[in-house]
Amino acid sequence: QVQLVESGGGLVQAGDSLRLSCAASGRIFSSYSMGWFRQAPGKGREFVAALSWSGGRTFYADSLKGRFTMSRDAAKNTVYLQMNSLKPEDTAVYYCAADPSGNVTPIQHKYDYWGRGTQVTVSS
Repeated sequence: QVQLVESGGGLVQAGDSLRLSCAASGRIFSSYSMGWFRQAPGKGREFVAALSWSGGRTFYADSLKGRFTMSRDAAKNTVYLQMNSLKPEDTAVYYCAADPSGNVTPIQHKYDYWGRGTQVTVSS
């Protein structure tokens, strides 16, 4: 069993940066992949980024490439989402997820484990 806990959200102004963390407890194997998703008010949850736990592959939503960077620290069992040049439309609850089968994918149902999310609010 894997538990995921997100942190680092908050209220920022447009143009600011923020780094989210997702701490994983339980066993994360090198075969896993990790993903970040977000859900804005009144909208469905959407894919943000994913990476392989082994570190070999990353994948981003096209609209977020260049502003968001996902990384991981295997020693700390933690993945990060660095968000730069934030915009009001980035306001959402951000979720971390884990896929034991290692699919670096935007498909939500491939992920078996989910955190509870952290709120990011960007003011204009």
